[in-house]
Amino acid sequence: MVSRRTLLHAGGAALAAGGLGISLPDGAGAAPAARLLPSFGRPTHLDVADVSRLDGADQLLLTTLQGVVNRRRPRLYFNFDAGEVDLKWLPGTGAAVTRHGNALDLVARHRGEIRGAVLHDPAVPDSVNVATTLAGLEDAVVATAEQARAHRLDTVADLRGRFDRDDVLATYRWQLDHLFPRCTPTLLAGLPPTRTVRTEDVRWREITRETRRIRDASNRRLRTFDLSPELAGGDGVYLRFEDALGDDGWGSSVGSVEVRTDDGRVLASFAPGTPGEAPYLFDGSGSSLGAEGNRFCDGAGYFVYRFAPEAGTRRLSVEVDLWNQFLVSVTTTAPTRVEPFPYFRDYTVASRAMVLWLPPSGDTGELLDEVFSRVEPTTPYAGWFSDDVAGEWGGVDRASRHGVEVVPADFYMNGTVHAGVPAELSGTVPPRPRTTLRNRVYLTLTVGEGDNVQYCQRRMRHLWDDPKRGLVPVNWTVSPLLADIGPALLAYYRSTATDNDLLIAGPSGAGYTYPGSWPEDALDAYTELTGRLLRRTGMDLVYAYNPRTAAGDGWIPFDERVARSYRRNTPVRGVIQSWETGDLRASPAGLPVIGNFFPPGKAAAYRDGLLRHIEGWDGSAPLFVAGAVNAWSWTPGDIAELAGLLGDPFEVVRGDTFFDLMALAEKHRPS
Repeated sequence: MVSRRTLLHAGGAALAAGGLGISLPDGAGAAPAARLLPSFGRPTHLDVADVSRLDGADQLLLTTLQGVVNRRRPRLYFNFDAGEVDLKWLPGTGAAVTRHGNALDLVARHRGEIRGAVLHDPAVPDSVNVATTLAGLEDAVVATAEQARAHRLDTVADLRGRFDRDDVLATYRWQLDHLFPRCTPTLLAGLPPTRTVRTEDVRWREITRETRRIRDASNRRLRTFDLSPELAGGDGVYLRFEDALGDDGWGSSVGSVEVRTDDGRVLASFAPGTPGEAPYLFDGSGSSLGAEGNRFCDGAGYFVYRFAPEAGTRRLSVEVDLWNQFLVSVTTTAPTRVEPFPYFRDYTVASRAMVLWLPPSGDTGELLDEVFSRVEPTTPYAGWFSDDVAGEWGGVDRASRHGVEVVPADFYMNGTVHAGVPAELSGTVPPRPRTTLRNRVYLTLTVGEGDNVQYCQRRMRHLWDDPKRGLVPVNWTVSPLLADIGPALLAYYRSTATDNDLLIAGPSGAGYTYPGSWPEDALDAYTELTGRLLRRTGMDLVYAYNPRTAAGDGWIPFDERVARSYRRNTPVRGVIQSWETGDLRASPAGLPVIGNFFPPGKAAAYRDGLLRHIEGWDGSAPLFVAGAVNAWSWTPGDIAELAGLLGDPFEVVRGDTFFDLMALAEKHRPS
């Protein structure tokens, strides 16, 4: 196998791409060593269609078609979002456009470019991922048997009945043994095989709601709710838990559930995360398991239990160990349905990448280790992990220990088009405002999530278009890998930034990773890659993560080894490390590192948190605070409101000014 490191250092990217029919965008051929993610050529004419109202099966058919067709030359582009964010990016491609009223007509239009269909097994969700891998290898689409007949597609492979729904390990073991040897060794993909879609027009009855901001479990107790009114009809009783406030991350938390019928008989009794919960957990996709054996949800997340009492039951009650900012409601209509997850599959099919979805713990975590061990250092894993936050921490750490960086991309649309749009990335950074070092509290505000290329494509564009952006100095994290997978997106943010907007690298440079977990002999490969991309994109500040402590109660600060590697191989002159409590300030190997401060709540609560944070400051020297901003719940208007609430002694500054002032303060600090 050709070494990834050899490809990057010796300019062998063209060799790797040639075998896949992959090309570099105009202007990129001069520096192939800087490219990590593949491009499929510059789009000149695009067939455009709206797929936002199609179900997951039809979207899956079309995105895998898009992958095969666009591998040769980008020609298909879809709008996935009712908010039309995909259409906002369309003019920036520079391509001529033909719009089509019925997206499914494009299957017949391009039937001659595909060999047929790989049939996934609707009874085995993970067969969607195996089918996607096969589709890339066989120039096929992924479809159900019914879709293949409707579109007159030959069957290339039929996965029905081949795998056991309950044996995920065996499914992905078969794929690793039989398909991975034929896949590209330079990209891995992690995509959920299915998505959960809310059913329209469901009528909920609210049972209870916590209206106070409670984040310390002080309202924890057993609560009993009467579900008898829901016995009149439907196919069961669906009990939903949500976040009553949704803006500060402390939603419903459940420690136990017991359901009783009219004769006192126990219908269900379980604790979250145990085998006893599984038969009743109808939809847990928007929740996580906590350290106390609880299930919780925050923000827009939720979870639903389903109970099916016998016919004729007259009374039904549930006792729940419940706390924090809960909202509980009930219905008799199935509130969600499950369908294939279609996103990002154009890119994986075009790249001929292996697609998997392995929880990063237990036996599946061990298989994930084996997958990572089969690729070279700095091979990207594009997509995400199951099990929400726990899956993120465990998955990213496993990848890091094998020298693999994560590119969160599971909701990145039209990647086969955006990767090929050429753009000038070395634009001028807005000039640094002049400021004088004084004995003040210098606050720099950083909007997170920029490592997620789908965030950069979708949510960030929404925030960026807010007319209140630019009123306050703000650091916006973005992925330097947009230089490969979405150069025009990055160029748009650079060209439309105000003097108050500063783009900085998201965690932790060239892909989301924990540098402290990287092997000794691989870390330099990551920081060298990061350095090339930062120089290419004109960024010199990094927002970074590192492994969590063994107790899981915090983060490990950058050490000398990690800092030396960044200093040796990158232009980085300052690091904001995810820390949350704001009490980290260090300079390992001479690299300034400051931990962020992340108080909960919106503007007023955030202001109050800052005031508590600086209570011990006596005003005799400057104080520096790196404030974190929640990208999913805050807007530029919220940031402007916070700035308006902060009077003396605070001064809000951009990140580059912040680190300049820190350096000056350090220089003048008495020895």
